[in-house]
Amino acid sequence: MKKGFQDHYPDHTAHCFGCGRLNEAGHQIKSNWDGDESVARITPDPEYTALPGYVYGGLLASLLDCHGTGTAAAAAYRAEGREMDTGEPSLRFMTASLQVDYLKPTPLGIELEIRGKVKEVKGRKIIIEEWILANGEITVRGEVIAVQVPDKVILDLLERAGK
Repeated sequence: MKKGFQDHYPDHTAHCFGCGRLNEAGHQIKSNWDGDESVARITPDPEYTALPGYVYGGLLASLLDCHGTGTAAAAAYRAEGREMDTGEPSLRFMTASLQVDYLKPTPLGIELEIRGKVKEVKGRKIIIEEWILANGEITVRGEVIAVQVPDKVILDLLERAGK
């Protein structure tokens, strides 16, 4: 399986429930480039039921969140002409804003496709527009405003938390 953007995160930033490769209980989504768009795929487990046969909206929001920050990181590396696993500093993004529009119920029990496109790059801020498809039909649209967080800030947060 091809490594996803999230597989390149340094260990100290790889614990996210949605995309952290070191979180065994998490979803561990993997996003990759598909031309100018990013794509990830996941088949939600039955416990993510909202109503029988449909996916819980909180899961859909978290998928947009993690796919968006991963896409932002990949876009930043791309803008610098670097591969994601090359050199320091590592470029890590966190969500500053997440907007989600639920267009129609998303069916459970099928593979979902999460897609994103870079809308704007402005300094440390990257805006990603996204959508989730079920059976080729868009069921959710969203936008993530992701902000680059220096490694030192993340390490300071971890130290304060005693990690």
